[in-house]
Amino acid sequence: MKKVFLLIFPLLFFAAQEDLLGQNFPPMDDSPMDLAMAKPFKDKPPVARVIYSRPQMKGRKIFGGLVPFGEVWRTGANEATELTLYESFTIGDFCLDPGTYTLYTIPQKNSWTIIINKDTNVWGAFSYKKEKDLARVQVKTNEVAAPVEILSMIFRPEKNGVTLLIGWEKTFVEIPFKYVR
Repeated sequence: MKKVFLLIFPLLFFAAQEDLLGQNFPPMDDSPMDLAMAKPFKDKPPVARVIYSRPQMKGRKIFGGLVPFGEVWRTGANEATELTLYESFTIGDFCLDPGTYTLYTIPQKNSWTIIINKDTNVWGAFSYKKEKDLARVQVKTNEVAAPVEILSMIFRPEKNGVTLLIGWEKTFVEIPFKYVR
């Protein structure tokens, strides 16, 4: 019995080792998830964050093509973009309490409608419900200096809040969030 154990144990050990070393991890998602954090002061906690998936142009026409004008868009790929506010902010004439929301947009050629919706953990914009909107504001579109291959978002600190910049293809928008004080 001891001889059988001594013969089998190394085989099991090497089989387990091979299984651990030979794992095949899935390839990178075509639209990997990313996070942008609004942290205006180094020594202070963040005030907002956005979690989104980053699709790529890959030679495609984006706005008015892949992302149709006039339709609700998840503002990224895969799950709808998630916005978390750690402080109270106003966006346009609307006041938003700290919490997590979904950020939808309706792109047009010269402006976008920014939608803050109370539904969360949703896939795409397939289950979007207008009656769950908390805020809708219009922002103008701007042309980028150079094409943006991968959808990108970043917060810019401002004296009275933060501005979320969203850019892709030849377009970017600025969404101002102002502190409620």
